[in-house]
Amino acid sequence: MSKSYTTQMDAAKKGIFTPQMEDVLANESISKEALMAGLAKGHISIPANKNHACLKGGGVGTGLKTKINVNLGVSKDVCSFDSEMSKASLALEFNTDAVMDLSVSGDTEGFRKRLVAEVPVMIGTVPIYDTLTRTGKEVKDITLDDWFKTVEIHAQNGIDFITIHAGLTQKCIQSLRTNPRLCGIVSRGGSILFEWMEKNQKENPFYEHFDRLLAICEEYDVCISLGDGLRPGAIKDSTDAPQIEELITLGELTKRAWEKNIQVMIEGPGHVPLHEVEMNMQLQKKLCHNAPFYVLGPLVTDIAPGYDHITSAIGGALAAMYGADFLCYVTPAEHLRLPTVEDVKEGIMASKIAAHAGDLAKGLTYADHIDHKMSKARGNLDWDGQFECAIDPEKAMAYRESSQPKDGEVCTMCGDFCAVKRVKELL
Repeated sequence: MSKSYTTQMDAAKKGIFTPQMEDVLANESISKEALMAGLAKGHISIPANKNHACLKGGGVGTGLKTKINVNLGVSKDVCSFDSEMSKASLALEFNTDAVMDLSVSGDTEGFRKRLVAEVPVMIGTVPIYDTLTRTGKEVKDITLDDWFKTVEIHAQNGIDFITIHAGLTQKCIQSLRTNPRLCGIVSRGGSILFEWMEKNQKENPFYEHFDRLLAICEEYDVCISLGDGLRPGAIKDSTDAPQIEELITLGELTKRAWEKNIQVMIEGPGHVPLHEVEMNMQLQKKLCHNAPFYVLGPLVTDIAPGYDHITSAIGGALAAMYGADFLCYVTPAEHLRLPTVEDVKEGIMASKIAAHAGDLAKGLTYADHIDHKMSKARGNLDWDGQFECAIDPEKAMAYRESSQPKDGEVCTMCGDFCAVKRVKELL
């Protein structure tokens, strides 16, 4: 059998088991046959650029563990690539599944190359941002070739998945005008494209020239993360006509990508009240043909600046339970500032808890193994065993050591009234 293939999807269709698929299988409970079938259908993606040499393949989609992503990158006001690399190192320390570089200032290509050389998990970017940084042009002066040159540079650099807001069409903009929002467009990439389209009176270049995008992605095996340029930025705007109009378009583009064996993920909301989370997951899976779903949060209330990692984790757990495959973390700094390393850790922990809670609800094989192990250690008052199972052992130990009980078996919360010890002795 020929070992020649263009993308992971193409390989799966040809029955070729790639090294990246082998990496995925080693960390999942899915069978080899189910993995390859999911890849062939587009229900699973393995973002794996041919130029990302140190990558250990990771999968996103049906039957796999819910994955989490960490955003990082510099802004004009806070520009330290060393600081952002420390965030990437922290993400790896806590087994984050992906990193997105959203840098908008400085030597962005140099930083991307450093990430690709040092970070073995899948890496994503938003080339729309970098087009402005790279060219130094005003939005209205960006040319068609400028947009696609940036995409090609990112692909050559080894980026595994790129967010492209190709579904933000003139039809969607008309829907936005006739259905006013509290927060309008909150997507950075979406707002940039909207400005370009308005000032040039043209269609979205990535929608109009989608085949040109597909050709670049096929050459390097780049997964397209179809961005939600009209994601709701307020719970009042959730599940409105512009959001759904764009989602319908993303579903159409997904089919076109799959025809060329290009892997796809769909990006989703945003700000969504609790009672609409399930509906949003079902709509995406239906309209986008069960393509992997990548959600920001969703945040279930708008009133918690400084605590949005919590509002995001609540929504993320529900989203994962109802079918989301990939959670983009949110830090306490969301809406307020560029996150610090400490903020990044808080966001990672909140998102990991949400993802695991979702996997338990999905009934994924072995998802509850670590929970049962923790419960057994608690039932035996085995503190070392509990720390071993903890998502953040260092923090758990620090809390324990900060308030030592007289009786080493229990904690200072209950002391002699410890229910576990009392019942353990009786049984």
